[in-house]
Amino acid sequence: MEQTLVLNIAQLLTFPGLDAPRRGRDLNSVGMIQDAAVLIEKGLIAAAGPRDVVLKTTSPEKCRIIDAQGRIVLPGFVDSHSHPVFAAPRILDFESRLQGKTYAEIASLGGGILSTVDLVRRSSEEALAASLKRWVKKFLESGTTTLEAKSGYGLDWENERKILRVLAQADKEGPLEIVSTFLGAHAVPPEMKDRREVYIQRLIEEMIPRVAGENLARFSDVFCEGGYFSKEESRRIFEASKKAGLGLKIHAEQLSQNGGAALAADFEASSADHLDFADEADIRALARSNVVACLVPGSNYFLSKPYPPARKLIDSGAAVALATDFNPGTCPCWDMRMILSIACTQMKMKIEEALSAAIVNGAWAVGLGKTHGGFQAGKVADLVCHEAEDYRELPYYFGFSPVFWTMKKGEVVFRRMP
Repeated sequence: MEQTLVLNIAQLLTFPGLDAPRRGRDLNSVGMIQDAAVLIEKGLIAAAGPRDVVLKTTSPEKCRIIDAQGRIVLPGFVDSHSHPVFAAPRILDFESRLQGKTYAEIASLGGGILSTVDLVRRSSEEALAASLKRWVKKFLESGTTTLEAKSGYGLDWENERKILRVLAQADKEGPLEIVSTFLGAHAVPPEMKDRREVYIQRLIEEMIPRVAGENLARFSDVFCEGGYFSKEESRRIFEASKKAGLGLKIHAEQLSQNGGAALAADFEASSADHLDFADEADIRALARSNVVACLVPGSNYFLSKPYPPARKLIDSGAAVALATDFNPGTCPCWDMRMILSIACTQMKMKIEEALSAAIVNGAWAVGLGKTHGGFQAGKVADLVCHEAEDYRELPYYFGFSPVFWTMKKGEVVFRRMP
């Protein structure tokens, strides 16, 4: 059967609106429909809305029927910031933080990003692929159907390419859709700590062109931060990435105010991420731009740090997205429902705002806003049926993700066993 019909949906959130990232009041528009149905054809949305309206467009006898059994259905989460290819958790870092050591102190003791780099370099491509496969399953079980995933734990051509190849293979195998980002500018590798300019030149002249030439990533990212890459160094990396045809992302104002958000606005980057220390000028610049402000409050929770200024960003008119920042050191959380709960309770986002940020604006942050993140006809049929009768339960219950089933491109790829 070419058509699939999803019936008995208690609440369907369609996220109607302009073909653009959601801002301001538009973040509240979730398009909730009761007693709804969704018609899917060839992996795309054919119709979505009230059950009696959708049933006029097809004959149920000719469709494969999927019964939501009185639960809610939403588009799949689009997690627009993650680092899922690594060899082991950083438990020693965790213990050190509990003892009061700072991010910088942990790094100086051999922990942090470079400790993961060492393990990844010593891991085979096959071992990293097997590890990622386990995480893919957990993302799907939590209702994430599209994932932006970064390299950045290799910091030389051989190992960065290894990570990007693992991501490409996982995307090809599916069912989780993966959008790859090259993050060679995550840190200066330890063997080049006294030759940082040589490494930056290598990034600009060799690695970025090769990533683009081999079609290994859609985006290029840079950690614009004191002790990592300055604003001017980040600008040079942006220029090289843009010249190579890669989209632009940036870790901005994560540990301090360093000019990354303004740089993102200047270059019209796809997203500026973290933004914990964004000031009023940064917020105004983002609000005037098409840059998506991607907030990752799970890392703030895990690090016991102040949260990014979500309310100021939203009220200023910036397009805000939510993501997990899943990684082994600062946010070992893959569940977007937990991120929703943190966003609502700690950053004072409304439930509707948080959902729009995690779905619609997440899609725009990874360049997929025209095809993902809603139930308009022609969009990809990524549906998640949650074990809930009211969408407001999603951030209300936390610590467990009761997804009933997850559908990717019209096919059920996860179903919770009774």
